Amino acid sequence: MITVAAAQPFPFAFPPDRTALIVIDMQRDFIEPGGFGETLGNDVSLLSAIVPTTARLIGLFRAQGWTIIHTRESHAADLADCPPAKRTRGGPALRIGDEGPMGRILVRGEPGNDIIPELAPLPGEIIIDKPGKGAFYATALGDILRLKGITHLIFAGVTTEVCVQTTMREANDRGYDCLLIEDATESYFPAFKAAAIDMIRAQGAIVGWTAPLAALEAAVKGTR
Repeated sequence: MITVAAAQPFPFAFPPDRTALIVIDMQRDFIEPGGFGETLGNDVSLLSAIVPTTARLIGLFRAQGWTIIHTRESHAADLADCPPAKRTRGGPALRIGDEGPMGRILVRGEPGNDIIPELAPLPGEIIIDKPGKGAFYATALGDILRLKGITHLIFAGVTTEVCVQTTMREANDRGYDCLLIEDATESYFPAFKAAAIDMIRAQGAIVGWTAPLAALEAAVKGTR
């Protein structure tokens, strides 16, 4: 077992061979100018700021040979898996399926739906295309984790209060112990990130634990 002593609300221990990193939705549509995030009126530079830390986290897992899973929020070209209520909500300049600067917004196979080049998956790393906010909904994630014997999950990605927190709550309900890396997740709204982190680790880690990447790195280094 490896123990992240500085995790909150108390130390987080995990067995490396039964642990997976889940990197949520680090896609061009959310992080780069001209994507879906910007059409919603958001400052995408807030999300791009975590790219170096997230790259370090992925590199840490790659160096150890541990399981890495990437997710993409995406839909079929005919939008059959996109509920009308999701597509029509709000007043974005472009909606899901519309043609944007990087192709059709949040449609599989389009350039904007790709994970940003700095964090691109390597061969053998798992990619989950999810039509919802949670990564377990309408995907094979649960089966993949079960077949690999995974019991603990470490999370990064965007946005903290939406797709990251939703997936952590889904995982919590399925019995996984979860750790969120605080400086490898972000929101378009800093107050929302802070509130989500507080909710996740409230009441004795009711949803999961949180820790900065440096704390995880120190824990891994201490086991060598």
